[in-house]
Amino acid sequence: MTATEREWIERFASHLKNERRVSGHTIAAYRRDLELLAAFCERRAIAGWGALEHAHLRTFAAEGHASGAGPRSIQRRLSAVRTFYEFLLREGHCAQNPGRGVQAPKIKKRLPDALDADQMARLLDFRADDTLSARDKAIMELFYSSGLRLAELVSLDLPSLDLQDRTLRVVGKGGKSRVVPIGRFAIDALRAWLTERAAFVRGANGGANGGTHGRANTRAGARTEAAAGGQPVFIGRTGRRLTPRAVQLRVDLWARRRGLGVHLHPHMFRHSFATHLLESSGNLRGVQELLGHANIGTTQIYTHLDFQHLAKVYDASHPRARRVRR
Repeated sequence: MTATEREWIERFASHLKNERRVSGHTIAAYRRDLELLAAFCERRAIAGWGALEHAHLRTFAAEGHASGAGPRSIQRRLSAVRTFYEFLLREGHCAQNPGRGVQAPKIKKRLPDALDADQMARLLDFRADDTLSARDKAIMELFYSSGLRLAELVSLDLPSLDLQDRTLRVVGKGGKSRVVPIGRFAIDALRAWLTERAAFVRGANGGANGGTHGRANTRAGARTEAAAGGQPVFIGRTGRRLTPRAVQLRVDLWARRRGLGVHLHPHMFRHSFATHLLESSGNLRGVQELLGHANIGTTQIYTHLDFQHLAKVYDASHPRARRVRR
């Protein structure tokens, strides 16, 4: 594999970033997968991307499986290869996509973890009596209220919030935006946090002392906001945008504080949101829209979580399922 051929990986990464608006995390994963494929081509003396064939990719997948890669990892690698070759086809660098039709090992379906309604109520039922607890409560209430992904939450800027209209504009995967409602408890928590946030920004810049110093601190606050990348809704002690890792740590800390006995991660709020909404409404299409899923098949996994609830409804209402009361 020549250096010229390897350059196509970087061109592809640039295409993902600038044209498709793919997240940096996804681009890094694609780059790693394609570097693995380039190393495979070198071992097999395959000179360029145009020389790679269907049979080669089957061997590539088999080698990954033999080296301990799981079905999900192999599936992701093959997906990266197919997407890469679609780009090469568009650019006229290749005549065919050898990734089409290459199957990855089947992935065993694993139901997502979710909190039940009682656990969620226990987690969120606390008094926010300081700045950090006000921020954390707003984060968790918003996660549960609107079913946000972690990346969506940390990228939120103040103009995306409309507390009067009780809505929020979210930019999801692939740069697609959607408007989602905000629940009453989340609205209250956000208002409390935004009051604290103003003081947080001032504190990050040394506090406001009035007069000239006050104006200087206002300008310093604006500079901090700009350095944080816009006007982030959720910030840390330094006044900068809160990182995904910081949110993960704070969420797990509150789960331990509230005695939940589970390892809580941000995506569990999204799973809980979808499960509880589906239980109450039965509207799969509506849940799909709120979650921002492109394919309803992705949303259908929550119907499995709801099966126990549906079974209870069946037992209680179907004439042939009712148990005889003595």
